Amino acid sequence: MDMSRPHPSLSRRRTLAAVTGLAAGALLPAGAARAASAPTREPAPGAAATFTNPVIWQDFADIDVIRVGNTYYASASTMHYSPGAPVLRSYDLVNWEIAGHSVPVLDFGAKYDLNGARGYVRGIWASSLAYRPSNRTFYWLGQIDFARTHVYTATTVEGPWNRLTTISTPYYDAGLLVDSDDTLYVAYGNTTISVAQLSPDGSGQVRTQQVFTAPASVGTLEGSRFYKINGRYYIFLTRPANGQYVLQSSGGPFGPYTMRQVLLDLRGPIPGGGVPHQGGLVQTASGAWYYMAFVDAYPGGRMPVLAPVTWTPDGWPVVTLVNGAWGTSYPSPAVPAPPRQITPMTGVDTFDGTTLNPRWEWNHNPDNSKWSAGNGLTLRTATVTNDLYWARNTLTHRIQGPTSTATVQLDHSAMRDGDRAGLALLRDSSAWIGLKRDGGATRVVMVTGLTMDGNWNTTGTGTEVASAPVSGGRIWLRAAADIRPGAARPGTFSFSTDGVTFTRLGPAFTMGNDWRFFMGYRFALFNHATQALGGAVRVTRFELSVP
Repeated sequence: MDMSRPHPSLSRRRTLAAVTGLAAGALLPAGAARAASAPTREPAPGAAATFTNPVIWQDFADIDVIRVGNTYYASASTMHYSPGAPVLRSYDLVNWEIAGHSVPVLDFGAKYDLNGARGYVRGIWASSLAYRPSNRTFYWLGQIDFARTHVYTATTVEGPWNRLTTISTPYYDAGLLVDSDDTLYVAYGNTTISVAQLSPDGSGQVRTQQVFTAPASVGTLEGSRFYKINGRYYIFLTRPANGQYVLQSSGGPFGPYTMRQVLLDLRGPIPGGGVPHQGGLVQTASGAWYYMAFVDAYPGGRMPVLAPVTWTPDGWPVVTLVNGAWGTSYPSPAVPAPPRQITPMTGVDTFDGTTLNPRWEWNHNPDNSKWSAGNGLTLRTATVTNDLYWARNTLTHRIQGPTSTATVQLDHSAMRDGDRAGLALLRDSSAWIGLKRDGGATRVVMVTGLTMDGNWNTTGTGTEVASAPVSGGRIWLRAAADIRPGAARPGTFSFSTDGVTFTRLGPAFTMGNDWRFFMGYRFALFNHATQALGGAVRVTRFELSVP
């Protein structure tokens, strides 16, 4: 996982310790080469002739993308959010939905429960997703806290996902390869790149060997993706946050490897955003190749972008550019008509089912005894604190770019004195609109100045800057976010007592665009106590809309 930093020569590991802590490719496989030489398939009826980058205007970093049959899947980093490692699904590489999560709970220590410690900027970093045809099983593999590696498996991406094993070697920024003979290999490392062979069932390590060291002229290389194409082995590597390189071996998975630069300081497709990098390669059923990378685009996060790839005669991939840059648009991939419409990442959620839509992720693990869904989302107070960063059961939703608005309908009739509930723009610098109940009276307030330092310790618990009295038990809260990259951007808050007429509350909140928290801003629903547990609120409707 790249550090999205302005100094690409620094490794993420050293940076975290300090603060807390394609001119490239391969020959097509024989079958794919035959498919590629066949007439190009036209886009499916009704499909757009071109697509526009970013293909996902939400925060999905460190993408690993694969194809199984005619369906594409991708996994992404989620750090301290739970469940972790979302699995995205697409039928055309352009339109994506969230199907599930590979890591159901971050059971890696009490800090991921906000129990005496916190896991901010830890947890699920760059990891790998693979499919093993021999047993029709999906594998997710990732290291946690530089200490060990966990492997999860499922027969469908919706789950259930179960932990297969824990391996003592921490496979940093790993790429998992299912070889043509069904052997499992892992490429991993930072600057020093290694390859490990796993046991036949994937439960342990058979051997590991260093295979490459990045030259000083390149600096940091990480974010491994591991491929076997036409008998050759490839390790796709990022130089954060401005380059991409690839290693090639014709001598087997343990090398020797030669290196070629894929891209460096390439102009990206998002105005104000960074250089496309990291991510991975994927081939369509008809033989076409694509590179799915991400662009640093804070304050919103890191946005996936897509570009076609061609190959040199000697087996190195080349990104197709438009006027010397990663294209804002390209012809749509030629794929079969999708079997169904994907589920959009925006729209309305009324929490009718007993489980949450996979668009939602908690800030750290929730206390499952303190929330329920069905006829709305009920959030009972789970923590007594005046610090939102310590409050359990804060539920988050990615912001849709370039601008979007979240509107929440909230029943607050069961709040108790000292309770705080509302809708936040959540990151290491946060603000919120919501309700304060004190002395039997309820007010709607706008609070800003919630801050963390570079060690992710709280430095500000917030200051109330605007308020208005409210009566009754129902209110609508709204947060509008501008996450166009390149500058600090405004977030604004408003409320309504009828769901029709909204009143602005408080000044604009400036959303920072520093990279070091990694995850972008999110909308967040919260309810915590400052005096005693026992209160509750019910979210009857959440709508994420775009202009």
